[in-house]
Amino acid sequence: MTSDLTAQEQTHVRTVLRFLRLRCGTWAAVSKALNLAEITIGNVVSGRRSVSPLLAFRVARLTKVSVDDVLTGRFPAPGTCPHCGHRPESKP
Repeated sequence: MTSDLTAQEQTHVRTVLRFLRLRCGTWAAVSKALNLAEITIGNVVSGRRSVSPLLAFRVARLTKVSVDDVLTGRFPAPGTCPHCGHRPESKP
């Protein structure tokens, strides 16, 4: 199955899904929050299924960031702790 998203955009969405899994505790909680079957999320994360634009929008809405931030990898910010969300301070 092909996707309208580039391979890099799909990778970024998968990264956010893994981040959400760590923040929410379980894949079941992530799938419930996204209103998708847990098996669907698992297939997407493992690469057996491509990331749809709809999933990218749902992830962006759940994380309260723009879909552009999700697709470009600006969220979560590089270096952000997946457990607590702490971001290292930027150096001047």
